[in-house]
Amino acid sequence: MKIDDFRVFEGRNIFAHKKCIKMSVDLEGYSDTPTKDISEFNKRLLEIVPELNQHRCGIDEDHGFKKRLEEGTYLAHVCEHIILAIQNSLGIDVCYGKAREISGEKYYIIYEYIYINTALEAGKTAVNLVNCLIKGSNYKFEEAVGKLKRILRKEEIGPSTFSIISEAKKRGIPVTRIGNNSVFQLGYGKHSKIIEATISGNTSAAAVDIACDKILTKEILKNQCLPVAEGGKVDSLEELLDFIDEIGYPIVLKPCYGNQGKGVFVNIRNKKEAVNAYKILSEKFDNIMLEKNVEGRDFRICVVNGKVVAAAERIPPYVVGNGTKSIIQLIEDINKDSMRGEGHEKPLTKIKIDDELKACIFKNNYKLNSILPKGKKLAVRENGNLSTGGTAVDCTDLICKENIDICERAADAIGLDICGIDICCKDISKPMVRTGGAIIEVNAAPGIRMHQYPNKGKDRNVAGSIVDMLFPVAESMPIVSVTGTNGKTTTTRLIAHILSRYGYKVGMTVTGGIYIDNKCICRGDTTGYYSAKSILSNKNVEAAVLETARGGIIKKGLAYDLADVAVITNITEDHLGLDGINTMEDLAYVKALVGEAVAERGYVVLNADDLVSLSIIDRIKSSIIMFSKDKYNATLRNNINRGGCGIYVDDHIMYFEKQGTVVPIIKVEDIKISLGGKLTYNIENAMAACGAAIGLNIAYSVIKDGLKSFYGDASFNPGRFNIYNLKGVNVVLDYGHNIEGYKAVIKGAQKFNCKRMIGVIGVPGDRTDDSVEKIGQIAGSSFDYIYIKEDMDRRGRKPGEIASILKKGIMKTGFEPKRVETILDEKAALERAIDTAKRGDLIIIFFEKMEPLVKLINRKSKEENRKVGHVAMI
Repeated sequence: MKIDDFRVFEGRNIFAHKKCIKMSVDLEGYSDTPTKDISEFNKRLLEIVPELNQHRCGIDEDHGFKKRLEEGTYLAHVCEHIILAIQNSLGIDVCYGKAREISGEKYYIIYEYIYINTALEAGKTAVNLVNCLIKGSNYKFEEAVGKLKRILRKEEIGPSTFSIISEAKKRGIPVTRIGNNSVFQLGYGKHSKIIEATISGNTSAAAVDIACDKILTKEILKNQCLPVAEGGKVDSLEELLDFIDEIGYPIVLKPCYGNQGKGVFVNIRNKKEAVNAYKILSEKFDNIMLEKNVEGRDFRICVVNGKVVAAAERIPPYVVGNGTKSIIQLIEDINKDSMRGEGHEKPLTKIKIDDELKACIFKNNYKLNSILPKGKKLAVRENGNLSTGGTAVDCTDLICKENIDICERAADAIGLDICGIDICCKDISKPMVRTGGAIIEVNAAPGIRMHQYPNKGKDRNVAGSIVDMLFPVAESMPIVSVTGTNGKTTTTRLIAHILSRYGYKVGMTVTGGIYIDNKCICRGDTTGYYSAKSILSNKNVEAAVLETARGGIIKKGLAYDLADVAVITNITEDHLGLDGINTMEDLAYVKALVGEAVAERGYVVLNADDLVSLSIIDRIKSSIIMFSKDKYNATLRNNINRGGCGIYVDDHIMYFEKQGTVVPIIKVEDIKISLGGKLTYNIENAMAACGAAIGLNIAYSVIKDGLKSFYGDASFNPGRFNIYNLKGVNVVLDYGHNIEGYKAVIKGAQKFNCKRMIGVIGVPGDRTDDSVEKIGQIAGSSFDYIYIKEDMDRRGRKPGEIASILKKGIMKTGFEPKRVETILDEKAALERAIDTAKRGDLIIIFFEKMEPLVKLINRKSKEENRKVGHVAMI
């Protein structure tokens, strides 16, 4: 088995409504060989990956996969199960997978993932294991799993971050990971917030810097009359000893800029201990501080948005002797607890063996290999940070009002919206100013797992408080996703225009570029995943309208989670034979994803006149708005009768109807892009746009205004039936590039009075020969004169190949050969058509690149004006 490639889907896609990876493989001659026919394969597989014994498989019964192995199943299916089992063994909760044949020995394996790099490596590990089982050779599986664990450790989300994003998802707030660290975007556009662990986008950078400087923090708190431990920075051993002479023992030594309890030595009681601790610290840290040791217990208070939301006592890690095991063996036993991880990935952290730990047990006259007497309890650290192995006990209900006030004042003094305040006092239920307690530190980006998952006491939903602070009002950015074969660009632009008239700053992606508030920030065919991402992450965007093309859906899936409105303009023949999409059913399946990925309260706008679009209705779970050119369309009427919405044209007026209420929206002649009703397909696009706007609860008057003020020229709708006039010759530029596109444009053009209709035709090279020939036939049946050109990007075709097929189609209609010219260069073909045209002619060019043609037309227009001016002078 060989891996051909991977494709990663970060959102909803045509395979699943969850994150998954498509791994394409070559079975290299084993496509028809069940694993039961490979010597020892099944037996060794279940020994190496025992988790597979529990897989139920498609037959959905206990040990179902094992039964399939015994009956005989195939390598791609087995590989899929191995990948999921490997991820499960690492503690990753995934369960979705499937394997499908592409052709012959080629298969693809789809499997769910949470962590990209770990999942990719799991795919490689599974294939390597399968190959070794086929060959009967040994595979160092444990070594491979060790590598996977190291990869996972680098990209795994910690419990604090996980809790916050889980709370966001519960509230319906979409979550997007940025990079491979703990940075996430919650929400979209204007309403989005960035978090990095427990630092929010609102957290003051200055406040974080202050909190990281323990000396400066102490000074600010002391200035606000808040209780802090006496102490300061020491730059040498001599200065340390002098300072101790002033304040006396016991003391604490720690880094000025440390975190997570690293390098903290507490309760130092004599010169020997002080010198030893200082030497250890000075090897690792440049800035060291001394504090008077405050007697009491270690408490962490969490303050969010100025209010105390949780409190916990931190218990230093300890071991209890049994009379036979050494201290290090007792620590190793504790570290075997499944609740303990290497870092922050689990509720507890393993106890680390380091200099601080050795110093702590040495202080009590023990060493790591000492046998601890039975029943003897020994603290192996003097601080209770969870990151160094400590545990937590919730005491939120115990903290007194006076101590709450001190903590809230401290957070305000430093300026942190989310912070953890470390307090040392004898009893958190009594005012610390009376019991001799003090604030030890104020922490930016505090870990919240001790509150979310305390070892004892009540769980405290600190993550919920953080999300409530970030989103005090349930606001979300409206998203409209538009797909279809023809009309989606015009419909997208028209919806964006209506929303702009409503007052939104609109982010829009279309075939021509990415737009923010009507300004283009990137030109090109931007209808895929990454262009949509740029809109969703832009904080100036108040509403998003996304043209969502077939290619982008297939390659990367959807960039958003759920849209408020989905529009499917129509589904007609185009791009067949590409990316495994060979039939209209395949194409409809791809487009349907846009209709499926809609919020429960949202709407899907469908074309009731398009039979293929209607074939996907069963896959749509939200409300449907139907549009039709015929008021009496049966599907439209059925939808309205079932409580749905309908938009239709009757007696040259567009209406909206729901539950017996009929509202006239606009006269067809007032829809500017319909050119007085001549362009029928733009009436359909206007109805689709109207449906989307109604789905977003936009006022009818605003919709009417939008339809009346959106023109069909290059400034509003570039490349879509843009008309230019040269010396009495009308030139139409249109992006039509498929059968239905050609038909619609030609049908509209035939309603204009012209002497001759001249076509400058071409088709992208990735269309099927049959489709290209049909377009040639359409042209031959419609035009009086034809120029055949080709796109610069031939998409794998040879020069002249597409032109030859087009000409073949033209000739099948009995078209006179002398009225056809082949000029492969698009610009040269149009120039020839203009130069030979006569007053009253209409030229249509189905272009690849618009800008060079517009420049040509402008140049021709200037030349004509100069000629007129010269004649007038004579």
